[in-house]
Amino acid sequence: MTTLESAPAAPGSPTLPTRFREYEERSARIAKPLRLVGRVHAVDEELMARIGAGFLERDEVGHRLAEAMRLRADAPGRVSMRDFAARLADPAAVPDAPAALTDFFTAVEATPDWVDLDLIAEAGRVQRRFGRNAADVLLQLSLIGGYRFGGPTDLLVATGGLTGDMTRRRLAETQKWAVALAQPDALLPYGEGWRLTVHVRAMHALVNHTFEPTWDVARWGLPINQTDQAATLGLFDGVLLLGARSLGVPVTRHESRAVMHLWKYVGWLMGVDDLWLVDTERERHRLNYHLVLAQADISDAGPQLAQSIIETLRDLPRGAVRQERTLSMLTTFLGPRSMRELGLPVRLPWATLATIAENTVRYRVLGRGEAGRRRLEAWGDRVAADLLRDYYGDDAAQDVGALR
Repeated sequence: MTTLESAPAAPGSPTLPTRFREYEERSARIAKPLRLVGRVHAVDEELMARIGAGFLERDEVGHRLAEAMRLRADAPGRVSMRDFAARLADPAAVPDAPAALTDFFTAVEATPDWVDLDLIAEAGRVQRRFGRNAADVLLQLSLIGGYRFGGPTDLLVATGGLTGDMTRRRLAETQKWAVALAQPDALLPYGEGWRLTVHVRAMHALVNHTFEPTWDVARWGLPINQTDQAATLGLFDGVLLLGARSLGVPVTRHESRAVMHLWKYVGWLMGVDDLWLVDTERERHRLNYHLVLAQADISDAGPQLAQSIIETLRDLPRGAVRQERTLSMLTTFLGPRSMRELGLPVRLPWATLATIAENTVRYRVLGRGEAGRRRLEAWGDRVAADLLRDYYGDDAAQDVGALR
């Protein structure tokens, strides 16, 4: 287990990006709930120094793969997109694979001894029981809530990943990945969730390799860096649990531990450094608090991304209701001040109150006992299928994006 209390500062660190702790007073206000649930009594300056250094660190295994994938077609050691896709689908498909491809898959196949498959299976059932609540929290608090800080948002705009016509597609692909991770045996090597996670790791490495030469590293750090990856991981585990509880979903200590364990393994597969992989919800909230303190102010990219998502919701089935419901819950999660920063209209919390009432009946009455848990899982599966169908529309294949 990683002990964040003793995380050492990186010796001989280069000059940290100017975003680091740039608007700490604002960040501390936004992160106040994390300070309370993480029981943070004082800022850990050694941890903050390590977070700062992480802005300049990348996934080196993924980087070496990306370098090989960007070589000329006739260059020795080149890895083609076709070879990567074939190797991901079948471990025996590329018998004379280039070294970078072999090394990458050797790394992701070396499942750590600490991985508990029973706990991961339980986490999948827990996340399926969360149903629509998981989708709400991940869209509103994790995704749009994360747009309140510059850096990763600016990279998303630069890649076109969550703006304009691509917004719906990227939301679909993110939902597809999150749903896949919760399915039985999905995270066994070469299961669907495992393959999608490895695919995302390679995609991140390619984005980093493409943008790094022209990116404002002095301002933001590396395009996709270890600190931002740690923060993103925290949006999928700790923030998910915190948000679900705030909507009236009961989460036991064992269920919390299971969800944290699933995402710890996902983070490892994604190339997140062991330092940022934690076992408990309290550790994650404490780490997330410090990660938020390290962030920059909101940039122009944040409102652009947030407004693009809200506009996209209007185009989905039951779009008007979905849009208003999201704005209502966003106002509760983020508060009026953040809504104004993102250029979003403030709404009364009718949707949040209705969701809490629904969840009180669903989980505390209908969801009790083994039969109730099975009903919740079946409901969650229906919600997930409906969301994917709404996001993907006419694309029956529901594929994720090809590497580029």
